Amino acid sequence: QVQPVESGGGLVQAGGSLRLSCAASGRTLSSYTMGWFRQAPGKEREFVASIRWSGGSTVTVYADSVKGRFTVSGDNAKKTVYLQMNSLKPEDTAVYYCRAVGRSVYWGQGTQVTVSS
Repeated sequence: QVQPVESGGGLVQAGGSLRLSCAASGRTLSSYTMGWFRQAPGKEREFVASIRWSGGSTVTVYADSVKGRFTVSGDNAKKTVYLQMNSLKPEDTAVYYCRAVGRSVYWGQGTQVTVSS
C-alpha cells in the first residue's frame, strides 16, 4: 500500500513557476506508475503527466496542454515524484492530485495551484 501526499501548491502570477512534490510512503516508486492529475472548478479531473520506471530508465507521458512547460521526475531514494511547472497560465489553476497505480489505485488529497493573470 502507498499513501501519496502532495505539497508545493500556491499562488503564482502568469508566466511563473511552481514545483509540486508527491511523497509516497510504502514500497519503492518503481513499483508504481505515478501520475499527476488536476481538477479545475466545475470541470472533470484530467490527466497532466505520468512517470514509470522501465529497466534503468523512466518513461514519461504528458497531456498536450502542458507539453514543453511541465516536467515530471522522480527520486526513488526519497520516494518522491515532482512536477516542475513553468510558464504557468491562468488556465492551469486547479487542485493537483498525485496518483499511484500498482495493484490498486491510490490518490493523494490534492494541493491547490492558483495562477493569477
